[in-house]
Amino acid sequence: MRVSGLLSGAFALHVLLTARCMPLHEGRGLMKHKEPPGLSQIPHSLSEKWRDRVPHPQDTFKPQALSKDEPQLSTQLRNSSGGAGPLRCGVPDYPDQREVHLSRHPRQKRFVIFGGRWPKTDLTYKIQRFPWQMNEDKVRRVLREALKIWRDVTPLTFTEVIDQEADIVIDFARYWHGDNLPFDGPGGILAHAFFPRTHREGDIHFDYDESWTVGNELGTDLLQVAAHEFGHVLGLQHSLEPGAIMSPFYSFSYPLQLSEDDKKGIQYLYGPRSQAPLQIPTETNEIITTAPDACYTDFDAVSVIRGELFFFKASYAWRIREGRLQAGYPALASRHWRGIPEKIGAAYEDKKGNIWFFEGSNYWVFDAEHKIKGPDPLQTIGLPVMDLQAALHLKEHHGHHTYFFKSGNYWRLDSQENRVDTAFPRSIQQDWWGIPDEIDAAFQDAHGFVVFISRRQYWKFDPVQRKVLEGYPRYVGADFFGCSMP
Repeated sequence: MRVSGLLSGAFALHVLLTARCMPLHEGRGLMKHKEPPGLSQIPHSLSEKWRDRVPHPQDTFKPQALSKDEPQLSTQLRNSSGGAGPLRCGVPDYPDQREVHLSRHPRQKRFVIFGGRWPKTDLTYKIQRFPWQMNEDKVRRVLREALKIWRDVTPLTFTEVIDQEADIVIDFARYWHGDNLPFDGPGGILAHAFFPRTHREGDIHFDYDESWTVGNELGTDLLQVAAHEFGHVLGLQHSLEPGAIMSPFYSFSYPLQLSEDDKKGIQYLYGPRSQAPLQIPTETNEIITTAPDACYTDFDAVSVIRGELFFFKASYAWRIREGRLQAGYPALASRHWRGIPEKIGAAYEDKKGNIWFFEGSNYWVFDAEHKIKGPDPLQTIGLPVMDLQAALHLKEHHGHHTYFFKSGNYWRLDSQENRVDTAFPRSIQQDWWGIPDEIDAAFQDAHGFVVFISRRQYWKFDPVQRKVLEGYPRYVGADFFGCSMP
């Protein structure tokens, strides 16, 4: 009897454990969220390009039998809600992957490749579904920008297709979506991609339930994640260099650019981009011969846009990245933002990444280089004045605020109502002591200080201590453009 009872108990325990380990398929079990409108109505095939495909002999990914001891040919980006510790891509770094040394120097950085490369350089891509937070045009622009950083340093080209098979297939999916790598709702896993010469080569999946944004820290930046996933789908594993696009750790960093390690890795696979023969253009706005000299001019507006510093004067713009003036500048500002006025009175980038320009009695709003509003009158946001002298978007410990300055007074924009707070204007000297009444531009630098510019000088202001730092004012030309000042 005792033996029979033990056997019965063991059998019952086996059944219980087996039931608990069975995977949940779509439509079964408890779902965290309702299916978003339209998503459940789209057939979720893996990809049209895999129909009747004979598996490649080097395919190592087996969706039916994943082993924790075998490399899974995918990447999984995690954010803060996925657990403690740094934000990172969840794919393990295996010692048998090919680490490519470009020199024998022991401190040489190394990139890692996996599996292989595409046998061609002209690749197509398609987007099956889109996230709900952005319209389709914006998603397309973001993905083009993410692909561009790889295209600019290789012979690779990328062409979007709609109603045909594609090499790279991009999808925004939820939970179990057909590849044995389920998403987990908001937080946790952000995305995964599949390497060339594997069973699902070219597939990139983003978690539909993430808070996708671009150009701000309000959610997960799609541009950063997409650039990383495109690196994987082209054949790169994680870089061993901190700060690289292919680093396993997610970071919000603008401007988006490849590290030397990223560049060496992708060029190891596909080679460098061939240089076009030098042509002398008959008409260009790249090099401006009539632009003012930055060493001896004041500026109409200054703003940090996508992590780069832009100075505006008349119809021209200077672009500074990591303290260096970029080649081809000054250039016409309309080269970046078609439709802005020839002269800009003030400019700033809001917390959503939209760029606002002001001139006279109107303002314009751009999403990257795409105009989404304007010209609209300043009265629509409650500003009772025109010809603003400066605009400032300030990130403080208690939130984001936007300020407008003119003739010794300033106004604050209520970001919830998108209108100027009725308690303003206030005097500049009342709250920004030590700053001149007549200022031409203002922006917040990478250290959190506010830079106020008046004519050819600037002041650095501590928004916490509410005072100007010692040693100011200083000359704009000397510190930002390397000019020799008297």
